[in-house]
Amino acid sequence: MLDARRPLDKQGKRDCLLLGNTLSSLKTSFDLIVSSPLKRSLQTASLVGTETGYEKPILLSDALAPQADFALFQKLLADCAVYESVLLVGHSPNLVQFAGLMAQPAGTGGQGESRPASIRMRKGALARLNVERGGTTMTWLLDPRVTRMLYATSTTKSRRKTSRK
Repeated sequence: MLDARRPLDKQGKRDCLLLGNTLSSLKTSFDLIVSSPLKRSLQTASLVGTETGYEKPILLSDALAPQADFALFQKLLADCAVYESVLLVGHSPNLVQFAGLMAQPAGTGGQGESRPASIRMRKGALARLNVERGGTTMTWLLDPRVTRMLYATSTTKSRRKTSRK
């Protein structure tokens, strides 16, 4: 239970603010933010939400808690289907495992589920794969549109706007 109340450390807060600022620079917004009920996830959701201009309540869901299973996660996704853009804030390794199960091609079925792959790679996208004896892990996926937007925002201003009082 102590882990459930553990807050983000100083570096975690800085990372959240940077991520939120980057998403804001990319003009990313969310119709709904869903968080694990654990304190550090809720802090992450709140910090990123504030930086991106999200003003609605953050939905807490046990489907994003560390002990959640894939069936509960799928139910959450079905419940969120009415929203266009949803930010999910949870924990590793279960979110990573859930994403992996969602990305399995049709017929392989994660936990009895048969569905098409859900990861989209646009033309010109790059993926970083780490190949090790135990298998292959995708460590990142970079879309050309994101790269263009990041480049455009970094070249038009060298630092964030700050108040000069």
